[in-house]
Amino acid sequence: MAQDLAARLKSKVEELIARCETLDRENDSLKASLARYEADNNKKDNRIKDLEKQIDNLRLKEAFLGSSGDRMQARRKVARLIKEIDACVSLLGE
Repeated sequence: MAQDLAARLKSKVEELIARCETLDRENDSLKASLARYEADNNKKDNRIKDLEKQIDNLRLKEAFLGSSGDRMQARRKVARLIKEIDACVSLLGE
């Protein structure tokens, strides 16, 4: 009876050790997958930021060019802004 109990206990311990090793391998695999997904997510976040910058630049360009793309109007806007900046700088110099 004691040998039976010892044999069953030994068997259960061996099963637990095997299960623990299996879970360790699975855990390592899941950690590697998580690291790959996080790296992929970071790449996509950076791509989104780049695209948002491009959108902002295009909006700024459109604001200067106007909806019709009139370059003369854009030049006038820039010239007017430069005059305003010059006026502000001269006021600060006084």
